[in-house]
Amino acid sequence: MSRIAVIGGTGYAGSNIVAEAVSRGHSVISIARSIPTERVEGAVYLEGNILDVPSLLEQIDEADVVIQAISPRGDMVGKVRPATAELFEALPENVRLGVVGGAGGSLVAPDGPRLVDAGFPEEFKAEALEAIGVLEDLRADTSGRDWFFVHPAGGFGNWAPGERTGTYRDGGPVLVTDDNGDSYISGRDLGVAFVDEIENPKHSRENFAVGY
Repeated sequence: MSRIAVIGGTGYAGSNIVAEAVSRGHSVISIARSIPTERVEGAVYLEGNILDVPSLLEQIDEADVVIQAISPRGDMVGKVRPATAELFEALPENVRLGVVGGAGGSLVAPDGPRLVDAGFPEEFKAEALEAIGVLEDLRADTSGRDWFFVHPAGGFGNWAPGERTGTYRDGGPVLVTDDNGDSYISGRDLGVAFVDEIENPKHSRENFAVGY
């Protein structure tokens, strides 16, 4: 089993990843700026901040995989990209980094534009572009360290939690949509996708989209 640290482990995406990883027997640390009253039994909860990388590294010591599940919104606007770059550079070479990205960086078709460049809502553009910046930094890395970056479906969010089906489709860099053109994945199944990638890596130094 892997030792997994989830930064932002109390948020919507992070908490679902924590729950799925614990359910499969992994050793999981959830790190956030405050410890929640409702916790996943079996996970360890610590207070920590991605903006303080030196302290964070002490908390995630001996982790095999580190998941960054922080949205660049609110007081984190403009801070997530540089903090993630600093964290990635500081991680031991044998530690894999996984990132919860946004749908905006996925392509609308194999040779098409990114979703963010195709009628994307203006109010969410800044957040999408910062997440894309995180991906660009990872792609530019020449150290050879391993990472993966996941684009959830367009309809992913705590407003539509859905159920755990244990299934999803992997679209590579292309947004996953159904026959009606809708793009959706539940929070629980995003957790499934992340833990699947941890247990059976298929996307070394790659980004990929997931949905139904």
